[in-house]
Amino acid sequence: MADPGPGPRPQTDAIIARYSGFARLAQAGGTPHDGNGCGDSCSDVTAYAAEDQVPEAALRASLGCGNPLAVADLRPGETVLDLGSGGGLDVLLSARRVGPAGTVYGLDASDDMLAIARANAAQAGADNVHFLRGRIEDIPLPAARVDVIISNCVINLAADKARVLAEAFRVLVPGGRFGVSDIIAESGLDPGERTAAENRIGCAASTLTAEEYRHELRAAGFTGITITATSEAGEGLHTAIVQAAKPTG
Repeated sequence: MADPGPGPRPQTDAIIARYSGFARLAQAGGTPHDGNGCGDSCSDVTAYAAEDQVPEAALRASLGCGNPLAVADLRPGETVLDLGSGGGLDVLLSARRVGPAGTVYGLDASDDMLAIARANAAQAGADNVHFLRGRIEDIPLPAARVDVIISNCVINLAADKARVLAEAFRVLVPGGRFGVSDIIAESGLDPGERTAAENRIGCAASTLTAEEYRHELRAAGFTGITITATSEAGEGLHTAIVQAAKPTG
């Protein structure tokens, strides 16, 4: 998972510690999807088709809320970045789709998750993947480096979402694509109701409504924005596919 950024440090550290705990559970052969709140309410490993041949160890560590690859339209030779790559599930599946001429980066703030991801990549023999430690608010890549950005139930955890989206825009090439699964809030919730809904599912923080998400994407420079709710993540919250593009000009 990704470091939620420059918000209150205790909250940031608590989120990283929680996801690191999920990673250690997965390393021990357990699954974060059994009775921990976030796994039960948010995680949707069923979003992957049987033909994806999901690596078992990566699947155990997955805490995503959908399948961003279903809309990413990855092509051979492309460079992909997964924000908050966790155990490497979407990175490894992306690596298959872009092929040996392509490259996939996974960015995560948890050393435990990175250890799982690197072990999974080694076991899969994936030599076109690179796992980076860092925050999604400060992506350690140069400008115009990647063709596609994906993410799975991570951006909602960031304290400074505007900065996340600005960084995503920066590292995309002109014409690059942004396709993520995330959690959005219903527009009718007041701040207290939104916080209560997030606390109930345990895997969302400062969640945006669809319109707020759209506004932040536009402010970052993205165009062609679509936000499609896909399922209920808990009372007042929904999983969604968010798509956008960096203009070519």
